[in-house]
Amino acid sequence: MKYLSVIVAVLAIALAGWLMLRDTSPESQPAEAVQPAAVIEPMEAAEPPADDDDAQSAESVMVEESAGDIEEPEEDKPIILAQADSANLDRDWQFTEGTHFTRMVPTQPTVGGADKIEVAEFFWYGCNHCFDFEPYINRWAEDLPANVRFVRIPALWNPLVKIHGQIYYTEEVLANNGKLADREGFRNAVFLEIHRRGNRLASDTAIYEVFQRFGVSEEDFQNTWNSFEVAQKMRVAEDLARRYGIASVPILAVNGKYKTTAGEAGSYPNLLSVIDELVEREETVR
Repeated sequence: MKYLSVIVAVLAIALAGWLMLRDTSPESQPAEAVQPAAVIEPMEAAEPPADDDDAQSAESVMVEESAGDIEEPEEDKPIILAQADSANLDRDWQFTEGTHFTRMVPTQPTVGGADKIEVAEFFWYGCNHCFDFEPYINRWAEDLPANVRFVRIPALWNPLVKIHGQIYYTEEVLANNGKLADREGFRNAVFLEIHRRGNRLASDTAIYEVFQRFGVSEEDFQNTWNSFEVAQKMRVAEDLARRYGIASVPILAVNGKYKTTAGEAGSYPNLLSVIDELVEREETVR
């Protein structure tokens, strides 16, 4: 019995040791304890962190594009008009826009081409002020600079004014065709008929009598008076007066950009001084 008790005790100790070893074995650990490592490692391998050099390179490209949009070099910008305005602003001009003359915006067409600076007088034969201004503008036009072209544009507001405009373009066409030799004398005669003799020149008969005094035949007068060429010139004059906003006469315009009157300038001599300055302004931007 003594030996049997010893054997039972030894077996009990051995069983207890075996159970302890079984509990500490790796195979006996729960599966959940090792699963996180197996899932995390593939995700980390699939998305490696960006290299520092690559990040800096991408940032540099973005900065250059932004700087290119904002810091455009001055020489690449279309600043021709700004330079022209600056040239005028730098000059100590005698006359002031808004006081002595008005700028037309936008710039309007002219009668002639862009080869010269055009000065245009809008007038009416029946206007007392135009009659008074005639000697001044004639003297000014006698000595035009080579870069200046002077044209007259008749007003065409109502039937009588249109008839007087037709007189002007008939005399122009006849003079250009060699049928009217003394155009200056004829224009002065028309002014005198209206303002000194009280002849309104409201009929073809009264008008032809003036042309006849200057050697124009009735046939040449009739053919020109009713011609397409005169009618076309009148349409152009009417369009220009509308574009320039002509509501009174005399008005002088320079290159379709500026217009002025004796009222703005202060006097007829001063008006021509304003015109000379505006011509000079235009010359600085050509």
